[in-house]
Amino acid sequence: MSLSRRDVEGIAHLARLEITEGELPVYVDSLSKILSFVEQLNAVDTQAVEPMAHPLEGETQRLRPDAVTETDQHAKFQGNAPLVAQALYVVPKVIE
Repeated sequence: MSLSRRDVEGIAHLARLEITEGELPVYVDSLSKILSFVEQLNAVDTQAVEPMAHPLEGETQRLRPDAVTETDQHAKFQGNAPLVAQALYVVPKVIE
């Protein structure tokens, strides 16, 4: 699938992205290639493929040990905050 400049401008507007005139051709080309790849993936017949409940079915995933590796530094970080009350950051009310 090939996108036009107008398509990419519309997508950028919906996503609230500011794309310059110089960047526009790059986005048109890149997004067109991505959509072409997705079309190729959609064309593959997956009717005979059994869905997987887990990608490592029958295997176990190695996990790191559940051990504390960082020290508690909340007092240090809250020292930089403009306002702290009862060990919580106090922020201005946003909803009126």
